[in-house]
Amino acid sequence: MDVAGNRKAVVIHVPYRLRKAFRKIHVRLVRELEKKFSGKDIVLIATRRILRPPKKGSAVVRPRSRTLTAVHDAILEDVVCPAEIVGKRIRYRLDGSKIIKVYYSRFLDNLLFLCI
Repeated sequence: MDVAGNRKAVVIHVPYRLRKAFRKIHVRLVRELEKKFSGKDIVLIATRRILRPPKKGSAVVRPRSRTLTAVHDAILEDVVCPAEIVGKRIRYRLDGSKIIKVYYSRFLDNLLFLCI
């Protein structure tokens, strides 16, 4: 994955059921992996599944955690993991493109500045 500048990032997919265990050791694990992969940023992302909307007349209810929007929001939370997302603003341009500004808490601010 490309990051700002000439830096590279290593994305590690973690099984969804183990995401809470990896969150507890996230800071230590990332620090050790950055030593191993020098010059690269490490991002831990839980593997999630997106289900398509149910067909008309179907009795199956799709869980909120499996919708496209919920999965994308969860991946964004995984990327800024030591901090919490405080706010999000979406700006729609006239050409149809959009810019998403994400505001995160100041927890470990200097660590996040180096990673993002």
